[in-house]
Amino acid sequence: MRRLTAIDGELHRADLPGKPDIVLSRYKTVIFVHGCFWHRHKGCRYAYTPKSRTDFWLKKLESNVTRDQLVKADLEQLGWRVITVWECELREPVQLADRLKEIGSLPCKDIE
Repeated sequence: MRRLTAIDGELHRADLPGKPDIVLSRYKTVIFVHGCFWHRHKGCRYAYTPKSRTDFWLKKLESNVTRDQLVKADLEQLGWRVITVWECELREPVQLADRLKEIGSLPCKDIE
């Protein structure tokens, strides 16, 4: 993920809500790299529900999604732009770089 950006960000800043994976202070932007399973990436084949202990997993995974929403709201309230990159997107770095470029004012390297 960090190879896609032209700048180096700080990793896992504990002073920000949710301890973002990458913090680009200069751009007041944080990036979370979420696992599709753990954070319930909608429509993704990796965001399945296990067949055993279904009640446990649904409760656990839903609490992750709820926490993600609260953290995003907290960061936005503090003036941060929040970007979520999904695990499955890391498999296609060219498309991911294009998506990050479309977001605007976030420098990305050209990936071939």
